[in-house]
Amino acid sequence: MSEGGEGFDPPRAAPAPRSGLTHFDAEGKAVMVDVSAKPATERLAVARGRVRMAPETLAAIRAGGLGKGDVLGVARIAGIMAAKRTADLIPLCHPLALTSVKLELTPEVPDAVAIEARVKTTGPTGVEMEALTAVTVAALTVYDMCKAIDRGMHITDVHLARKEGGKSGLWEAP
Repeated sequence: MSEGGEGFDPPRAAPAPRSGLTHFDAEGKAVMVDVSAKPATERLAVARGRVRMAPETLAAIRAGGLGKGDVLGVARIAGIMAAKRTADLIPLCHPLALTSVKLELTPEVPDAVAIEARVKTTGPTGVEMEALTAVTVAALTVYDMCKAIDRGMHITDVHLARKEGGKSGLWEAP
């Protein structure tokens, strides 16, 4: 409130434009990027992550001894479903018609599950967020299904590994 108690704050200067950040307008307000003028191209994003756990937890996953079913199979489906719902989770993401979502969950003896998502579309914007969301939700599902025996698991190394398509072309993580 202002000092006189009138019930309103005086107008503030607009924040400076955020050069290079596409989700802000010239006044600094968050906006959904207008992609209507961009050409539709084939797009691919690859994201990776890992769930670290006790060796006994990984052994139980591999043996199917958790009583909740196929942990890696359920996590794969959860990741695919999450990729399809990314725009519902990330406020400024465009809803996209995905043409392919593939998830691989690979046990890494002695103590981890590696996760890789490959997401494709043909459209005016990329699928990086969908790939990252797929990996993250797959990892959370592994955690959820195994937490009864290992609450100390760590979800780590979630990152974009590769993107293809669009104006910027190919990008690979160092």
